[in-house]
Amino acid sequence: MNTTVLEAVHITKYFHDPLDIQVLKDINFYLNRSEFVSVIGKSGCGKSTLLYILSTMDTDYEGDLLIDGVSMRQKKEAELARVRNEKIGFVFQFHYLLNEFTVLRNVMLPGLKLGLHSEAEIEHRAYEKLKILGIEQEALKRPNQLSGGQKQRVAIARALINDPLIIMGDEPTGNLDKKNSEIVFEIFKELAEVYHQTLLIVTHDNEFAARTQRIIEMEDGKIIRQ
Repeated sequence: MNTTVLEAVHITKYFHDPLDIQVLKDINFYLNRSEFVSVIGKSGCGKSTLLYILSTMDTDYEGDLLIDGVSMRQKKEAELARVRNEKIGFVFQFHYLLNEFTVLRNVMLPGLKLGLHSEAEIEHRAYEKLKILGIEQEALKRPNQLSGGQKQRVAIARALINDPLIIMGDEPTGNLDKKNSEIVFEIFKELAEVYHQTLLIVTHDNEFAARTQRIIEMEDGKIIRQ
């Protein structure tokens, strides 16, 4: 049974700087559980702006955003912060790992922030995520001791720590060579197929996008195919 985890309903966005410029025009789409979906389009077409809204970071838009069937429109910032921490895992082009902490601790941080489990349980879960990604042996190293590809896998483990409803990626392979891009793609594919994880990945890499289950293509702030 398909369960809709995220739905964009008539999302429209203007920048006011100083004139009104429309950057998103009547965006409508939905994501089902365990779908692996990419968002493509030329630079400036509105992909990152849309992701910012879908991740609840930007609340200045028209229309509605439903996550897990619940509207995000009237929520206060503290409620949205909790939704982000509980329901959404983020993977960026740059991994934003903290070198003062071990790999294991970096993965644990969003779990500690959410506070649903004991520290011991979060540590156990962090090891499990690192194991899924094949880098548990790096757990006690510092991020600056890892390769770029390993760092991105740690960032994915961190995104998974709270068992999010959806993982959102903003150019997660943009900084990686072909070999490591392939590894990240295979990880995402496995997360969708084996662990029923929903993934929404903004990418410039059309080869990457072509192998996802569904492509949402944007042009001039509109979806032109999905």
